[in-house]
Amino acid sequence: MISLLRLLRLIGVGACGISAQFVTPPDDLIQSIGYAGVPVRFKEVPAGICELDPSVKSFSGYADVADDQHIFWWFFEARGINPEYAPLTVWINGGPGSSSMLGLFQELGPCGVDYFGNIYSNPNSWTNASNVLFIDQPSQVGFSYSNPVPAYEEDGNIIVLPDQTCPEHLPTPSTCGTYSSPDITLTANSTVGAAPAFWKTLQGFLGTFPEYSENGLHLATESYGGHYGPIFSSFIERQNDLDIPGAKRIRFETLLVGNGWFDPIIQYQAFYNFTVSPGNTYDYAPFNESTEFLVFDNLYGPGNCLDQLRECKSTGLNSVCSKADDFCMQHVEDIYRDALSRDVYDIRELSPDPFPYKFFVDYLNTPKVQKAIGAYTNFSAHSDTVYEAFSTTGDDARGVNSIDDIQFLLSRNVTVALYAGDADFDCNWIGGEAVAYEILAPGFNNAGYENFTTRDGDVHGQVKQAAGFSFTRIYESGHMVPFYQPLAALDLFERTISRTDIATGTQNASSVYQSTGPPKSLYREGNTTMQWKTVSTDKTYDTEVNRPGKAWVKLPDESETLIDSDYQRQYPFQNFRGEEDMSAWRRLLEYFIYVFYS
Repeated sequence: MISLLRLLRLIGVGACGISAQFVTPPDDLIQSIGYAGVPVRFKEVPAGICELDPSVKSFSGYADVADDQHIFWWFFEARGINPEYAPLTVWINGGPGSSSMLGLFQELGPCGVDYFGNIYSNPNSWTNASNVLFIDQPSQVGFSYSNPVPAYEEDGNIIVLPDQTCPEHLPTPSTCGTYSSPDITLTANSTVGAAPAFWKTLQGFLGTFPEYSENGLHLATESYGGHYGPIFSSFIERQNDLDIPGAKRIRFETLLVGNGWFDPIIQYQAFYNFTVSPGNTYDYAPFNESTEFLVFDNLYGPGNCLDQLRECKSTGLNSVCSKADDFCMQHVEDIYRDALSRDVYDIRELSPDPFPYKFFVDYLNTPKVQKAIGAYTNFSAHSDTVYEAFSTTGDDARGVNSIDDIQFLLSRNVTVALYAGDADFDCNWIGGEAVAYEILAPGFNNAGYENFTTRDGDVHGQVKQAAGFSFTRIYESGHMVPFYQPLAALDLFERTISRTDIATGTQNASSVYQSTGPPKSLYREGNTTMQWKTVSTDKTYDTEVNRPGKAWVKLPDESETLIDSDYQRQYPFQNFRGEEDMSAWRRLLEYFIYVFYS
């Protein structure tokens, strides 16, 4: 799978241009001991830093899972329902090395950051249906750290300084500031190796906030979460079986994985399927005949990608798996990126792609925000140290028993939902569907595809489901589905955790439920939403027409008496002042204003 780090560099979300500072260690964190003896430090986050409704609580902090491994988390209560009776959902991004702040600010969290650096409310946040805990893992990802050190970032690398004196050659704004020590030995180097720290983080949080731990746990993830999700979930189940003294027995109920990277032997072949035969559903053939042949030969030729992946699987040797990972990435996957100027995570867009919005990175590197959340370091969207650690074991090239672990979860009556935006190349839906078939969930392979219809009556994809296992193809969506199709993602999430059918949300997904329809999803969007010019960063994404929209509109000044209708179209339920109570009456009033001025 293409390194997100490399992509972030290409689109400008790496170190360059991001201001940083030396972070003063917080002195206002509350200390607690969670379940399993895990130390936790936390604070309540003020309204307006992300969640705008002051009646909805938010906490952030660290689980100290080892002497030099401190895992950052940020928790949000459910909106509109009693959080003590709401389920708890944990979200983790993939990478390996990607921060879950991507999921929070770009996808499904209660807020986002606009072009002008202002917070806006997300009306389709998953906190509408659940308490949500975002975790930066493993250590050194996002705000998680091993040891804070003075340093600066250059080409994705953290350069440690002897003191807080910044080199004169650094550009302005400078990346010089406080970072986690880039020590490859103080983080995980594999999916399996990351599971214990993740479990400890959950134990620490649940012991510190027992009021949020009694209504079941759901894990949602994407991308490299195809590795993380099944392994972490089965680890939780097996830890439960050990009945560890002092540990919380976690009632694990659901695993959701969006555009996941599960099995490289299956999914490397899907790169050919998506670009050449049978091709994608956007009628876009990216390669000429000679390049198509090159991809095929690099996959199936003697000693090439598939042979190396199979050798990795049979030997399990780090050197073999790392070599296979390098070969397959360079000679199969990267051909798309090298030959084209298109986003690997959304083939409809040219690179650099401004979507999903990346303004949150600068926002998280402001002293105000870092103080409000109790951060010890500056923020990086992706950790090169963690990515390199995983590369040493060739973890990306390993199947890590993800399919076996999903089968294990299903045997424990855990609901498993796989979904994929169909414009994503990197973890494309053709490979995701092939993985779903390989799982051999009872009744699934004989089920049919039904339309996935959201609460507004629109069809946003198709789903194949048997009892508690489903695979959903989402139309007109790139890699990060909750950004491109926010209502569809929310409905899919709510239906999954409530154990109803994904297609309509009206039927109980009991052991005898099976979707009906054609065996394959054949709908084709065509190329009407394909972009042929680079889109500037000042443009919004219009989820109504599935393409770039109008330019961002600046928040009105305090002196203005009328709400700008264009801005209100983007944020119909925005709390403009950020400090007032976002009551139901206020929401209703703003909605009427929105309708009137539209």
